[in-house]
Amino acid sequence: MALTLTPDRMLVLGLLAFTIVMLVLEWIRADLVALLLVVVIGLTGLIPPEKIFNGFASHAVITIMAVTIMGEGLDRAGVLSLAIRFVLRMARGKESHLSLLLNATVSLFSAFIPSQAVAALMIPLSGRLSARTGVPISRLLLPMAFCVLTATNTTLIANSPLIMLNDLISSANSHLPPGTPTIPTFGLFSVTPVGLVLAAVGIGFFWLFTHRILPEHENTPQKVTPGRTESYFADTYGITGELAELTVTVESPLVGMRIGEIERLHHAPRILAIKSGNDIRMAPLSDHMIWVGSVLGVLGPREQLNQFANNQLCRLLLRMRTLNALFNPSRAGISEVVIPPSSRFIGRMIGKLPLRSRHGISVLAVIHGEHVHRDDIRALTLRAGDTLVVHSSWRELAQTAEERDLVVITDIPRKEQRPHKIWQALGFFFLAMGLALFTHVNLPVATMTGAVGMLLSGVLNMDEAYRAIHWKTIFVTASLIPLGWAMNSSGTATWLSQEVLRHMGQDAPWLIQLVLAVFTLLFSQVMSNVGATVMMVPVAISVALATGGNPSAYVLIVAVSSSNTFLISSGHPALMMATGPGGYKRSDFLRVGLPLTLLILLITVFGINLMFP
Repeated sequence: MALTLTPDRMLVLGLLAFTIVMLVLEWIRADLVALLLVVVIGLTGLIPPEKIFNGFASHAVITIMAVTIMGEGLDRAGVLSLAIRFVLRMARGKESHLSLLLNATVSLFSAFIPSQAVAALMIPLSGRLSARTGVPISRLLLPMAFCVLTATNTTLIANSPLIMLNDLISSANSHLPPGTPTIPTFGLFSVTPVGLVLAAVGIGFFWLFTHRILPEHENTPQKVTPGRTESYFADTYGITGELAELTVTVESPLVGMRIGEIERLHHAPRILAIKSGNDIRMAPLSDHMIWVGSVLGVLGPREQLNQFANNQLCRLLLRMRTLNALFNPSRAGISEVVIPPSSRFIGRMIGKLPLRSRHGISVLAVIHGEHVHRDDIRALTLRAGDTLVVHSSWRELAQTAEERDLVVITDIPRKEQRPHKIWQALGFFFLAMGLALFTHVNLPVATMTGAVGMLLSGVLNMDEAYRAIHWKTIFVTASLIPLGWAMNSSGTATWLSQEVLRHMGQDAPWLIQLVLAVFTLLFSQVMSNVGATVMMVPVAISVALATGGNPSAYVLIVAVSSSNTFLISSGHPALMMATGPGGYKRSDFLRVGLPLTLLILLITVFGINLMFP
């Protein structure tokens, strides 16, 4: 019997459309959209009231939190740094070896650590490798980011769409027609055979074709370490000059002015620090008042500094004396940071951010889109993927980076490392994997065991664990799960599958699977892969049941395709974070991503059908 559009189904379709539009246009934050979705579902009674917030206690959410904490523990213990040292030693200075080993190492980590966390950890380390070997970073970052995505489907540990599958399948099982066999849930390594092939394809693709499809960009840095800041930041961003001290005399017209007013003066240097009386601070606030005897730490070309000092009747000292300790290269300097998709800074003007007041950070330049902005940057509104050049103390920058609003991509002294805890970190990680693989303990309990073990053994503390969790990802995932439940309980998924089959017929199951995979990967380009999975998995299950296909194959094709997001930089957080530092353009993603997308698509459909006939 043909299904009709009931009011409940129309409401669910409306919520789907609203979610897609909001996630694409970003008029409202993704996590707020997801929470709004939960509230509307609860108010309209699409699912029982007692289930409304069950997404926050779902296996998927608990597993994502636990795996993220373990990933942070491995980083604190220095596991990733050891891996990079191994890569550097084995590469022996050869670019082909370096790229191959780096991509293989990233692929290994991506099987067990969430992709966004891997990207955030590996981008700075890639910069370090580029700096030490001279290999252009543009030939390292994009292949690395793509390999993160090709390898993230190796297990059900690190990939949010795969982690969510079992929750979505359980929901579908509770609404199956009478007499229909329940759909089995997936084990930790159910997808591993196909995942290993996809990871190998990603590594091999770039090993063979990097030089042909991804030439070195002229504006891409070759060295990205604090020791090379003068030449690097001058060549890349046009930030030239030297540090100096300006002492404000009694005759100076600057007396009584505020920092913000001085910075707007013609040919004013960049003011990075100030000493007034006994008060010394980096990144003085724009309303900080200048008095007689104030010492300003400034940056600018020597001629500009001399001219400004003469015009404003200040004493110029071209070497640091009063502020020497503050500007010691071991304590402070210039670096690059990227705005990740989960940042609270997105959509806010730079001048309105608490970078100076709270973090002691001065913004010197911004890569906004494909343009470098050095003047009037306070009025720029930040977007995900923007690259900022900042001056700060290393300690303040590292502490700010731990809040996950920015990712530091320059090789700087970072957060506290605990290499003496490396065996505890590895031990509890392998304990978690062993419990999940060789016992009947389910994945959330197994991974949380490893996370708690790291916390109890001092690999990291609770505050560090809280900061490690990507709370925006947690809220989006937990809040979108009820939408999948509503699609099942209202019959919307069954109605959509009916419409798909009415237009395509039932005689070409592989073609139907390809269509589902293509729709999933296209949705994932413009909305979160979690959202695409929640939307497409119920439809895939209904189509499989209607055509007599294997539901396991259909849902796995959808989940894996949600990570096939190589066509645009905004398709995945890992790609966004690599775009600015690598100097990539839209054409780079199309040139590299289109053939890789088609290759991954065909292997996914073919391989999963071999596994689940």
